[in-house]
Amino acid sequence: MINERISKLRDLMKKENLSAFIIPSSDNHQSEYVGDYFKSREFMSGFTGSAGTLVVTLKEAGLWTDGRYHLQASREINGTEVKLFKMGNPGVISYTTWIKESLEKGETVGFNGLVFSLSQYKNLCKDLNPLGIEVRAVSDLIDDIWEGRPTIPCDEIFDFDIKYSGESRVSKLERIRKVMEEKRVSNYVISSLDDIAWVTNLRGNDVRHNPVFLSYLVIGLEETALYVDKCKVSKELESILNKDGIAVKPYDEVFEDLKVLDSKESFYLDGEKTNVSIFDAINKESNIVEERNVTTDFKAIKNKVEIENFIKCHIKDGRAMVRFIYWLKNTIGKEEITEISASDKLEKFRSEEDDFKGISFDSISAYEDNAAMLHYKAKEESNAKLSPRGFYLIDSGGQYLDGTTDITRTISLGDITEEQREDFTLVLKGHIALAKAVFLRGATGHSLDILARGPIWEKGLDYRCGTGHGVGFFLNIHEGPQGIRKEQSSITLEEGMILTNEPGIYKDGKHGIRTENLHVIEKVEENDYGTFLRFNTITYCPIELDVINKDLLSQDEILWLNNYHKEVYDVLSPILEEEEKNWLKEATRSI
Repeated sequence: MINERISKLRDLMKKENLSAFIIPSSDNHQSEYVGDYFKSREFMSGFTGSAGTLVVTLKEAGLWTDGRYHLQASREINGTEVKLFKMGNPGVISYTTWIKESLEKGETVGFNGLVFSLSQYKNLCKDLNPLGIEVRAVSDLIDDIWEGRPTIPCDEIFDFDIKYSGESRVSKLERIRKVMEEKRVSNYVISSLDDIAWVTNLRGNDVRHNPVFLSYLVIGLEETALYVDKCKVSKELESILNKDGIAVKPYDEVFEDLKVLDSKESFYLDGEKTNVSIFDAINKESNIVEERNVTTDFKAIKNKVEIENFIKCHIKDGRAMVRFIYWLKNTIGKEEITEISASDKLEKFRSEEDDFKGISFDSISAYEDNAAMLHYKAKEESNAKLSPRGFYLIDSGGQYLDGTTDITRTISLGDITEEQREDFTLVLKGHIALAKAVFLRGATGHSLDILARGPIWEKGLDYRCGTGHGVGFFLNIHEGPQGIRKEQSSITLEEGMILTNEPGIYKDGKHGIRTENLHVIEKVEENDYGTFLRFNTITYCPIELDVINKDLLSQDEILWLNNYHKEVYDVLSPILEEEEKNWLKEATRSI
């Protein structure tokens, strides 16, 4: 099936005089997670992970993906002509280098201009044009191959109450226009969906698990236009937006509106988030400022109301997690539980909480060696039955009107090996080291990443993913620009940012272990040396005690764990049933 699709694509490439065609994972808005309509890379390769790039030449096909998906991709493309390139591994070349080696002078590389970012396009031209290889945006060739392609949703958009967001859309637009005046631009084009949702205080349902909606936003110094399919906007909501200075226009009209703007107009846009087709619509004589969306920076620092809501939603989510773990511990071995039925049960517990709007990503419900795949998703053919032994890993989260959650617990279902016990403790040590860090303002996630990896590195181990990512407020589970990872970064960690802390150990064929909490950054003190910050944990759920090798923990680490568990019990016990409370008391005992 995959090989047949690639063969049909090659026929279309020949008609377009293309020697290579690039298929990224993104939609028209450079989203990490996309609606089913936009899953062209998955359709053409068979790889279902969220990140990766497929390149098809007239002779070969290659898939590039990062360490989170190496095992998964290997299994999913097996039996196809697609060759896997494991990004981050020694000696693995980039897809740009592969194209250089595969094509000759005078040949052309193509891509769908709607799903390829301006930054990607410029970098590709820089690498290939000196070799005489042309780079060209073309139409969506996959559309001619994809029979029965899913449709784009038309669910209604809703107004997001200020009691949750803490700031009106009018106030946000005022802040943005001050930046526009400083940059001396008359138009700000925003394409990224979470930024648009944040600015407008609107939420939608166009991307599974992410409450966003397909749209573009063009902010002028006086007027603002939201380009969106009008079937999604009620007359009442449109009237409200109009009163706040936002006109609602058809989604595709943005291209024509940009084309008719005078060359004297100036533009501010994010080249990483803006597609080539949007850029091509702008008069090339106009002054264009390309920088990261200022809304991304604004959105990353949560206001007081958002933080208060975040804590409330994590208390609810903590109750759901405790109810789930209590159920699992008391049911395993008595009735059949699978990876899928377990994650369904957790979703049911979450659905009983107030303001729950769905899970925040596809749960990673993984038993024993399945957990070695960082982004494993249980399917009918891989759906393992849980037994009263070994480790079960559940990485999951919820979308609530008052926040977004992301938590991972590795749960012992019975007997474990000494290797598993040691690895669990090493992960815990890394988690604690980061959780208790105090750092000077100006530090980046890169400078703190070693704290979490240190205990794991000492044993000659590592994990092929970041240690932490930002989390949106009733928005995307992965939110920038902040993060905690090995790669160099200029993004400083600021008060009000929320990040995950999730070190892990993953051993193919054996087990996967991860412990994840969310932290909000808060100020400790300000003195002659500067402003000192720390992480405040806002996830409330016990960490397995019976599988810890206490001899590997220092007294400070034991103190942190005991204090954390005391807080978990104090916060959650008043809202639990008696039997759940009794179980939690034992699960959070001092060690």
